[in-house]
Amino acid sequence: MKTKAGWISGGGAAVLLVLLCTSLIGQDAGANKRKPVMMTRLYTGADGQTHADEVEAKFTVGSTNEVFQLMGVTGAELHRAKPGTVQDWHVAPRRQYVITLSGRAELEVAGGKKILVGPGNIDLVEDTTGKGHITRVVGNEERVTLQLPLSDQSVRSAAKN
Repeated sequence: MKTKAGWISGGGAAVLLVLLCTSLIGQDAGANKRKPVMMTRLYTGADGQTHADEVEAKFTVGSTNEVFQLMGVTGAELHRAKPGTVQDWHVAPRRQYVITLSGRAELEVAGGKKILVGPGNIDLVEDTTGKGHITRVVGNEERVTLQLPLSDQSVRSAAKN
């Protein structure tokens, strides 16, 4: 069983790496201008409501490639939801990255703001308190996500970290 857990954890890290690299393919090689890699951060504001911000991954130049250091994770899980599945108002079970591998979903947060996510979207979900958010699987395809629980489960403030 330990081997299976190690394979899933290692496989999850490999999938994350592939997704991050794939999102950079749209770069303009002539001008060395790279397409930004964005993450959607869901967090609980001082008002007890879930809010969403787009956060750019800031890469550091390395010797052969650029690196953006993600927060440490404790494992990996694959989740699958049928088309039409709705999780009404709920908080995240823990701080985690949620990466959509296939299918599409609509996330609804405070004020009725809706965020469409699809393959390659990286969400940093930190709304573990408050009202939470709604997740709706939209379209006619199952949504498969890779969920990576963060090592650091301490509550973060509403300010961007």
